[in-house]
Amino acid sequence: MATFETKYPGNLRTEITHLQSGNTLTTDAPSDNHGKGEFFSPTDLLASALGSCMLTIMGIAAQTHGFTIDGATMETTKIMSSNPRRVGEVVIKITFPHNNYSEKELKILRTSAKECPVANSLHPDVKQTVSFSFKE
Repeated sequence: MATFETKYPGNLRTEITHLQSGNTLTTDAPSDNHGKGEFFSPTDLLASALGSCMLTIMGIAAQTHGFTIDGATMETTKIMSSNPRRVGEVVIKITFPHNNYSEKELKILRTSAKECPVANSLHPDVKQTVSFSFKE
C-alpha cells in the first residue's frame, strides 16, 4: 500500500509527496489545456506509469528466470482523445540492449509486459500499443 499527499498551490499545478520516502514531484496542466507544460501532466504520469510498470515487471520476470534487461530503454507517446477528453492510446517502444534473448526469454518478456498492474488497471478503451526492438 502506498499513500501520497497532494497539495494544490495554484496555477494549475499539484505537488505530490510519497509519504514513505518523502520524495516529491510536481505536475502542471499541459500547454494544450490551459497550463504551462513545465512539468509532467497527470495524464503524462498515467502514460509513463504504464511504461515504467512494464519495464519493472519485465525486470522482475527476467531476474526470476536468470537473465537481465539492464540497459533497456523505452519511448512512450501519449495520444489524447476528446469527448470526453482522455488518454485514448499509449504507444510504447521498448529497446533492449542486445538481441541474444532466447525464444523462451522473449515469450517471458512479452507476457510479463502485458501483465503489469497498470496495464491491467486501465480501461479497455485505452489502447496500449507496445513494440519491442533490439540493439545489435
